Amino acid sequence: MAQHLQDTTTLQNGVKMPWLGLGVFKVADGEELVLSVKQAIAHGYRSIDTAAAYQNERGVGQAIAEAMKDNGLNREDLFITSKVWNADLGYDATLAAYEASLEKLGLEYLDLYLIHWPVEGKYKESWRALETLYTAGRVKAIGVSNFQIHHLEDVMKDAVIKPMVNQVELHPYLSQQPLRTFSKEQGIQIEAWSPLMQGQLLEQPVLKEIAAAYGKSVAQVILRWDMQHGIITIPKSTKEQRIIENAALFDFQLSDEDMSRIDGLNRDERVGPDPDNFDF
Repeated sequence: MAQHLQDTTTLQNGVKMPWLGLGVFKVADGEELVLSVKQAIAHGYRSIDTAAAYQNERGVGQAIAEAMKDNGLNREDLFITSKVWNADLGYDATLAAYEASLEKLGLEYLDLYLIHWPVEGKYKESWRALETLYTAGRVKAIGVSNFQIHHLEDVMKDAVIKPMVNQVELHPYLSQQPLRTFSKEQGIQIEAWSPLMQGQLLEQPVLKEIAAAYGKSVAQVILRWDMQHGIITIPKSTKEQRIIENAALFDFQLSDEDMSRIDGLNRDERVGPDPDNFDF
């Protein structure tokens, strides 16, 4: 179990990935973004998750460059993720999209590159492109995002390399238990986006009661629940105080009983699109 913000889990190919990272979904490119990424790195975060679709890779890249200089870090000290957008799926388009992301980020390589959504009829060609990038040593790890069990099975039918990570919407109202069980059997690391259900769970009565018992915030309880279940998580925040709070997860442990109570909150309720029914 992680004891520290920089503790990592080992992906199936031996690459180490931090349990906790900073997400930058819906953070507009600009000063606020640059500042929040720099603050996160200054406070010990080493994993930053962006995507071509967020249109903020340039700002993330600027923040990374400045933070490395300010904190005396090397590129190897950081774990940077981006994702190929739906419009760029297909073999050649994915290879080009990877180069475009690197150029915007100002980086030589990514630690993790994901297919953002399972667009029918397109994601397998993109997976082939990710395998090409990985085999050529251009990216440290490859994976997918928003893939259900049947999407993973479909990819793995023809894949030479299994996805190393599957980043999905996951929180106490959408605990994704069947997907988690399947992924564990396959050695695919689950990563949660929207772990706090975009703030909708912060007033949840059971979570508030548990949080009060530990003298922690609801957000900290949810993120700790993720961690104790072996789920990587990337809470998004632009507020320094919240960035610090989200990382203060290592001085308490949820009891088995409280873990079960949180597990029992599942409603299979999404705040984001359904991966089996989206049109973008």
